[in-house]
Amino acid sequence: MKIRINEVGPRDGLQSQGKTLSVESRLSLIQALVKAGLKSVEAGSFVSPKAVPQMAGTDDLFALLPERNAVRYAGLVPNMKGYELAVAAGANVVNVVLSVTETMNQKNICMSLPQTVEVCTAIIERGRREGVEVQAYLAVAFECPFEGLVEPAVVARFAKLVKQAGASRVIIADTIGAANPEHVRRLLDAVISEVGSDILSCHFHDTRGMALANITAAVDRGVREFDSSIGGLGGCPFSPGATGNVATEDVVLLLNSMGYGTGINPLDLIPVVSLAEQLTGVSLGGKSFRWLSQQSSKASAAGTPHGG
Repeated sequence: MKIRINEVGPRDGLQSQGKTLSVESRLSLIQALVKAGLKSVEAGSFVSPKAVPQMAGTDDLFALLPERNAVRYAGLVPNMKGYELAVAAGANVVNVVLSVTETMNQKNICMSLPQTVEVCTAIIERGRREGVEVQAYLAVAFECPFEGLVEPAVVARFAKLVKQAGASRVIIADTIGAANPEHVRRLLDAVISEVGSDILSCHFHDTRGMALANITAAVDRGVREFDSSIGGLGGCPFSPGATGNVATEDVVLLLNSMGYGTGINPLDLIPVVSLAEQLTGVSLGGKSFRWLSQQSSKASAAGTPHGG
């Protein structure tokens, strides 16, 4: 059985870094990820460079992306103008973000929750009319850094709303890494009762070291797509405590070990982690990075190809 890995390092990972990378550097990271076997990549966001300077030039980046016919490239958009820019740039997939609490919306995009719902549903409905795939992220789905724990029924209500609007996928996001496996099971049970499991993806942060356990719980509930970030790069700059996306190499190793097909050899990700370190100047690597590095060195010394 296959599980899709959606790489978010080039957007969610890089946007929180103090160092702003050039379009060429961002492209080199994406090229390395695609070479390593990633077929779904969040390449950037179409936001004001004044708000997120790390994402400046995303339209130029999309024009240069490799293997456009084989790789699913997504761009995050905060509003209708961002949607129009993304479509003009040739984004295969457009992502919208709906934080499920009032305060997080105010802090993140300076809009009320009802305003955010209106903007997101308008983009989703327009995408459906125009044949553009629009995915909806439900941010702070487990716990909000400002309002605390979120009731599963609240998340389920918003999941149903965006699905009815025409969202191609609903991504349940543990934005600050506060979830635990039991919490994941309870929330997913509530959401699945409204929208089913086929449309769902999950986005976990490893702030408290529980992301892999949470992924396992989500797999048990039928989720077959997960976000991850190479080397654990990044976190939301507008959400206090949201450091630590779950590392792609950890997720791939976990799922491959469980017998699921990801189409990615985790050893092929080791040089990509090293590249991301060089580009950002940040020390990276998930829980399995040291062991995978050792295995990669042994394979290279023996002349054994990593495969894909």
